Formats: sequence, C-alpha cells, structure tokens
Amino acid sequence: MAANWRVATATLRRHLRSPPPTISAAFRDPNRALPVANHRRNYSTPLADDDDDDPRGKWLTLPPFSPTIDAAALGKELSFDGGDSIVKGSTDGSTTALRWILRCRPDLPRNLVQKLFRLRQVRREVPMSCDGDELKRSQLKRVAAKESMNVGDRIYLPLSVGNDAPPPAKKERFRCSEEERKFVCSLVLYKDPAIIVLNKPHGMAVQGGTGVKTSIDELAATCLTFDKSESPRLVHRLDRDCSGLLVLGRTHTAATLLHTIFREKTSGASAYGVKKNIKTLKRKYMALVIGCPRRQRGQISAPLRKVVVDDGKSDRITVNDNGELVSTQHAITEYRVIESSPHGYSWLELRPLTGRKHQLRVHCAEVLGTPILGDYKYGWQAHKTREPFVSSENTPTKQPSSSPFSLDMDGGDVSSKQPHLHLHSKQIDLPNICQLLEKLHVSSDSDISDIDSLKFDAPLPTHMQLSFNLLKSRVETSENC
Repeated sequence: MAANWRVATATLRRHLRSPPPTISAAFRDPNRALPVANHRRNYSTPLADDDDDDPRGKWLTLPPFSPTIDAAALGKELSFDGGDSIVKGSTDGSTTALRWILRCRPDLPRNLVQKLFRLRQVRREVPMSCDGDELKRSQLKRVAAKESMNVGDRIYLPLSVGNDAPPPAKKERFRCSEEERKFVCSLVLYKDPAIIVLNKPHGMAVQGGTGVKTSIDELAATCLTFDKSESPRLVHRLDRDCSGLLVLGRTHTAATLLHTIFREKTSGASAYGVKKNIKTLKRKYMALVIGCPRRQRGQISAPLRKVVVDDGKSDRITVNDNGELVSTQHAITEYRVIESSPHGYSWLELRPLTGRKHQLRVHCAEVLGTPILGDYKYGWQAHKTREPFVSSENTPTKQPSSSPFSLDMDGGDVSSKQPHLHLHSKQIDLPNICQLLEKLHVSSDSDISDIDSLKFDAPLPTHMQLSFNLLKSRVETSENC
C-alpha cells in the first residue's frame, strides 16, 4: 500500500514540474488557422452567407419539425371520455430525431437510419447568435437518435443516403376498366377530407390474401384516392360474404384515430362490460336467421376461441365452454328480434359491443341456436335440412348478368338452394373525425364536447331485400286467406 502511494506521489510531481503547453503558430496566425477550421467543419458546420460555401447544398434537408396530432392517444381519450371534456396531450411534441426521419422518409430502412446515427452523420440545424445578437447565424450539430426535436428544427442527412437507400419496391396497382372504376365509386356513401364510407357488396374481400383476386384495399388505392396523395386505409374489417358499411381513413392520422376508436370499443367493453359502455362508436347489423330465439331481446356474453380443423388446413371460431382462459377473447353482443316469420325465419338486429372475428355468426349459431341464413361454416347442419322457401307469387326468374369483378349480384335470396350470407352492416354512428382534426389544428387543447356525430345507414343488398319482400308478401297472403 505504501509503495503504491509513493509511485502516485512521484508521478504527480513529474506532472507539476513539466512546462506549460505552448500555443501553436497556427493559432497565432489567423491565416494559418484556416485548415483547422476546415477540419472542424466535419463536426459543427456554420451556415455561411455565400452560396458557394453554404454547406446545406451538401446535405439532404428534411422539413422543419412541427408537432403532430397523437392520434392514438386522442382516440383513447375520445373513447373513454365520450367527447365530454377538453382533450389534453393531443399533440405529439416529444418526437425523437429517429422518429422524425422515419416519418419524413418512410422509404429509408430503419437499420440504415440507425447506422447513420452510429456513424455520427446526422445533423440538426440550431440557431446561434454572436456579439449581442448583432450577427445571427445557424449551426449544424450532431444529433443523437433519441434526442427530442424542437419546433422548427431541421434534420440534415448525407446526400449519399439517396444512393445507399434501396430502390422503392414497385407495387403494381390493380388495373380497373372504366366500368369497374365507376362501380367502385358508386359504392361510396360518404366522403370528406378524413374518411370514406362504403357500402361493401356481398362477396368482395376487404383485404388481399390466398385465393383473393380483388379486394377493397387494392381497389381503394386505385379508384378512391381522389384529391389525396395517400391511399385510403382500412380501419376495421368485414367478412367477405358480409355486406354493408365499411369505413376507411383517408390520411394516416385519421386512420390511426379511427383504428384506435374501434379497438378501444372492443377492449373497453371486454374490460368493463355494460358498466362502461363506449358511446363513441355504435354499430348495428341486420341478419336473417333460421329459427327464432327463445327471448325477444337479450345480451350474449360468451368468450370465443380458435380451433384448428382438417389437420391444420383450416380453422374456425367457437364458444369456449370449458372455462379455459388460454387463447380466448371475450365477446359481447346485444340482439333484438325485429320480426319472426311463420315459415321458420327471423329478422334480428345485432349490436356488437366487441369486434371479434366471426363474433356475430358464432353467437347466433352456437348461443342462440339460430344460424344466419347462408352461413355454411357455422350453420351447415341447419342448411342440410333446410328446404328452399317457395313463394306463393310467380316471381320472374332473372337471367344471370355479368357483374364487375365476377360478383354474384343475382339470386342468393331465401328462395335459392344456396342463399348468400344474410348479414349486413346496417348502421354506424361515429364522431366527426374531420371536424375534430380541424379543431385540433387550430388549438392543441380543444373542447370537443360540441363535436358532431356522423350517422350512416346502408340499404340492404339485393338478395336480402328480395328475401324481406318474399317473407313479407307470404305473411300478408296468409293473413288475407
């Protein structure tokens, strides 16, 4: 211990006896200090007044940072508050430099941007003042990936980024004929700068997948962009054979906000049930079922789970009766019998409080014991013994017509041997997203208690309207006899 102390003391004495550092000639002569300044420009680059020396021409400049609306947080506040309070924290003012670059340049891979930060090749322009604000200049400084952005900050990337970035994948858009384009545009029930509402036909898939030739997602990008540079985005789903209202967001912010509202509707109802019903979003479906429920109205609360069948080739959703909580999803549906037919059919109004896959079809088939007409996946036994409805009137048979995208628009009613699925998204109530976003652009902390509610109602598809007329006419004929 004493030896170590003596060594440390001797080292300290040698440093104290060493001569002071001398100033190099480069710093005494301003003309010779120029190379040093040029060397330092790699780390902190002043913005000169001359265009030839302006370093901004050597960098890829991103737009100045401005706070954006935090659509996910806004959707949660809107869902649980129900629009009865002032929305706080609706703007995202704590965006990091990494997130801002990825937002401005979504074509750049995330690993490439992170590599630029590791190599210290990302700069941020910050204002600086000299000599008592007489000379104001700007400076480029290194910025870390997790540093927060201030309003007005600009990010500069090396020009080589354009060469290092992989070429954008050329995604071939779906080509539509003029007739098909007109058909897709005819599905639009409502359009504003934030959302588009469609009346989806039976048999058209919402999203692409195996065996899907055309989908709403692809057609919206081709035919429903209108005056926007962005393609409309899906915010919820409908089964391929289900018809009715489908909402799309026209911008990234609107789509995120709507998606959050739909998601919070499900999670809120699952966690709190009817005690804390989310009033921001209301949906009503209309269905024709085989049979009649025992009660005229009620609420179904049954967890659902996925089971694999056919040696893993397919799957189906079923009610979880064994009480296991593994891989189950809570599902709640309110129902009401609209009208019952003496011929073994009933019209139901269904209000899903959660949005689970095949929720309405499984609840009708397995809980109520009344499968939806045309649902061969969950009501195949009832369809095996079902006899086609025979009308007393001589209804003229329609000749098959050529429909866009090979959709089966003819037949499929209750008198058909193989009827279409009689499930229709009839009504949707949701907040006026366009009005909400315009209000928040004016003030980040806004009172949204006066935000209007949009209500949409989609007419029944041809096969369901025909079934409704046939059943009603048969009842009227029986009463007159």
